[in-house]
Amino acid sequence: MDVRAGRYLSAHEVLRETRQDFELRAHRSLVLASEAAGTDLAERWLAEEPGPDAALLWARVAMLRALRMADAGDRRAGALDRIARAACERAAKLAPEDPTPWVAQLSLARLDRPHDPAPQGLLTAPTGPWYLFAHILRLDPWHREAHHRFLSFFFTRYGGSSSASWDVAAFLSQRAAASSPLRLLPLVALVEDYNPAALLADRTWEQPQWITAATGVHRNWFPTVAGYRFTPVVDLAYLAHALFMAKCEFEAREVLTVMGPYASRMPWSVFGDPEEQLTKARRACGLPVPHDP
Repeated sequence: MDVRAGRYLSAHEVLRETRQDFELRAHRSLVLASEAAGTDLAERWLAEEPGPDAALLWARVAMLRALRMADAGDRRAGALDRIARAACERAAKLAPEDPTPWVAQLSLARLDRPHDPAPQGLLTAPTGPWYLFAHILRLDPWHREAHHRFLSFFFTRYGGSSSASWDVAAFLSQRAAASSPLRLLPLVALVEDYNPAALLADRTWEQPQWITAATGVHRNWFPTVAGYRFTPVVDLAYLAHALFMAKCEFEAREVLTVMGPYASRMPWSVFGDPEEQLTKARRACGLPVPHDP
């Protein structure tokens, strides 16, 4: 509410207290930037009280603007991309140990499509921003957003391929512990690869390998959510969706319940109107729907 009102004091406080908690810092900075992107708050804060937190929010805002313009095919995308990269570099210099500015820069990689060689162990050996990703992993080996941003580089809609995204999702998830949210990456790739015109497309999640994947994440990662300092809405949404599609309604109900009042567009929007799809899942699992009479 403060950001919408043009005030940055609260944003400064919530970012300052996350300087040693990179997962929380990534989450909060992205939420704040999504609200600030349509205002001049980030620029004003950086001009009036420059520092690592102001620089980070500006990098996040500039990143979001560049990506939105690029996705819209706007001719200003190139200029906004250069502004965003400069903002990321400034934030990284002010907080060298913080991976978040580098993660913001990684999200911009799909605009210029770098071709670093892949490490050994990938069947398709897809080229991509491997050097930048490796730098982030040296700062934080299991950074959740970094892995998702990196995987998205290989999505077909951004110039990648299905085979590459499958390969990268499997490679990254298998490196992670069973209790890591990174085990969700193959489920993310599965949604990305969804083709409603394919025969029995909606039955894909009922295949044994995907039931095993979803129930494994539910068994090993889901219990750790109680210890989070924020609700990992998107990860919970992917898990709930996979369990619902796999006909594991009891487990899906548990996940949807833990999401509380929060929701995300993904993955529901891939299958239709996100509100309708989430409502359908909640009702099928015996849960009330907000605003239901």
